Amino acid sequence: MSAVHPKTKPNLAQFFEESIKTYIAGTPNNVMPAFPGERIWDGPAVGFADGDDPLFKEYKSIIGDFHVTPREALEMHLKKAACGYQPEQVRVISWALPSTRETRQSMRRETQVSSLRWNYTRWYGQEANARLARHLVALVEDMGGHAVAPEQESWFEVKRDVPGGPASRWSQRHIAYAAGLGTFGLSDGFISPVGMAIRLGSIVCDLDIPPTPRAYPGHLDNCLFYRTGNCGKCIKRCPAGAISEAGHDKAKCSNYQSRVMPVILQEMGRDHGYVGTYRGCGLCQTGVPCEGRIPRSKDEID
Repeated sequence: MSAVHPKTKPNLAQFFEESIKTYIAGTPNNVMPAFPGERIWDGPAVGFADGDDPLFKEYKSIIGDFHVTPREALEMHLKKAACGYQPEQVRVISWALPSTRETRQSMRRETQVSSLRWNYTRWYGQEANARLARHLVALVEDMGGHAVAPEQESWFEVKRDVPGGPASRWSQRHIAYAAGLGTFGLSDGFISPVGMAIRLGSIVCDLDIPPTPRAYPGHLDNCLFYRTGNCGKCIKRCPAGAISEAGHDKAKCSNYQSRVMPVILQEMGRDHGYVGTYRGCGLCQTGVPCEGRIPRSKDEID
């Protein structure tokens, strides 16, 4: 089976962007439990990358040699399928799903723990994200192409014993950076056109989709702290003291989420209804200028 010819769809980038937005707008999985009528995600931002962009090989030095390139991900999938096909081109479809205003507002009011809406967004929202990835893989295959959702493959894992703290074999933030969706911030979060209070996802395929230009010269350009020397509001928002002008301490962050926050919620009498293996913490992603957009001034909060 050969990949779909680009003439089959005059604008594949537009087709997939509209498909992602339509899916999120209409899927019953994008519904906030216990909050009738509320959605988990608002309209996504979408970007595309050339899977053979040299940046992906650089990630093996930046993140670790365990990090998988898009071509490696697709070729492993094809090898497993035993179809004997070698893709000429490899492309990445990446997206950012933004938390709703209601969820972000609920988190702005918090100083120690995550709100129930945020917890649901982390877990129920990720399930919707995973289903979206599978939906896109099926779309590509229906068009005669090949696709894989790396985060759902058996080889995907988070490496714990690496310098600098846990890192995955398929970093959605780094994939999104390569796809022109934004840059990193002081807190280690990803600042996209729809802000930092987001969940990222991606698939790899062999369709000839034009890559999205990276409209930033550096990997920290969307962060006010790095751009202007001001801001640093995420430092004050972190109850674990895991963020400083030196960056993000993953060990402190993880310990607070997994061990400290559940105790605080119990002491507050608010632990009922939370789901997942940890509560999730988005305090540094909310109540900050980059919460819902790329910030234009240090005082803006959408």
